[in-house]
Amino acid sequence: MNDFNELINGSKPVLVDFYATWCGPCQMQAPILEDVKQRLGDSVSVVKIDVDRNSEAAAMYNVRSIPTLMLFKDGKQLWRGTGLHQAEDLIATVHELSLIHISEPTRRSYIS
Repeated sequence: MNDFNELINGSKPVLVDFYATWCGPCQMQAPILEDVKQRLGDSVSVVKIDVDRNSEAAAMYNVRSIPTLMLFKDGKQLWRGTGLHQAEDLIATVHELSLIHISEPTRRSYIS
C-alpha cells in the first residue's frame, strides 16, 4: 500500500483500474488500458489493482462495483468512473484533468 500511496502522490498522472480476474467487463477493459498507456507513453502511469487480493485498497476508495477507474495526480483523486470506458474517452479525461500534452499523432487518432 505504501508503494501505491507514493505513486499517486507524484506529479505524474496515475490511472488506476480496480478490477477482478472473474469480471467480464474488467477483462474487456484491460486491452483498452494497454492502448491508452501505449498512446500516452510515459506521461501517465497505469496501475491495476485486483480487488480480491487488495480488499484494503478497494475499501479505502469505496469501490463497490468493477471495473472502477480513478485518475490521481499530486495525491488528489481527479476523476472516477465505473464500468467499461473507451480509450478515446480515457485519453481525453487524462488530458483535460491532468493537463498533460498529447502528441500530434495521438491527437489525430483521437479526433478521427
